[in-house]
Amino acid sequence: MSDNPENPKSGAIQVLIVDDHAVVRQGLRTFIDLQDDMSVVAEAENGAEAVALAQQHQPDVILLDLVMPEMDGVEATRRILEGSPASHIIILTSFGEDDKVFPAIRAGAQGYLLKDIHPNQLVQAVREAALGRVQLHPDIARKLMSAVAAEPAAAKDAPPPPQTSDLTDREQEVLRLIAAGMNNRQIAGQMIISEKTVKTHVSNILSKLGLEDRTQAAIWAIKHGLEADS
Repeated sequence: MSDNPENPKSGAIQVLIVDDHAVVRQGLRTFIDLQDDMSVVAEAENGAEAVALAQQHQPDVILLDLVMPEMDGVEATRRILEGSPASHIIILTSFGEDDKVFPAIRAGAQGYLLKDIHPNQLVQAVREAALGRVQLHPDIARKLMSAVAAEPAAAKDAPPPPQTSDLTDREQEVLRLIAAGMNNRQIAGQMIISEKTVKTHVSNILSKLGLEDRTQAAIWAIKHGLEADS
């Protein structure tokens, strides 16, 4: 575990690096610190350290490996967001298997990138994540869309699937912003309502659409053409 003793650059995106390989952490730190608009505030070598450092520093973006000792990236993602809900987590890993991708995204990760990404693409992904935009490696995006396409067709005697019209105008707007990668705090600011009201809308959306989590809601929105206007 290590902290950056120097004050971060004024107004810079504060980044926490989490990886159990020192050479990976050093490489990421070196490149990120070269950016005028970014500063590495701390490094962690396992998930448990990441949870503690995230709560201490409340970083804007966390680059998080999946496979680590003591606590893996999926569990770390859940716990980090409990103590630092405004942080945006990008999974940065060598693994793109379905059994690792989907749990990480369901846990709240805002991005999932593979370590073969070009350094310039990585820093741009950090910038985009800091703005609340979802960052997915093309292979991962394809996996998500394939999962949607592979959903079994409803039985003939099943009730009709939920439609956009089942949602109120406000719920549709919240759903659009969820699909844009915004968290509850950002949605509240965008819509000028309280976070409590946002949580109520999200709960109603999941209930009406028969969905389990925000990831499924985002995929449903995309599938039904409810992306936020660019």
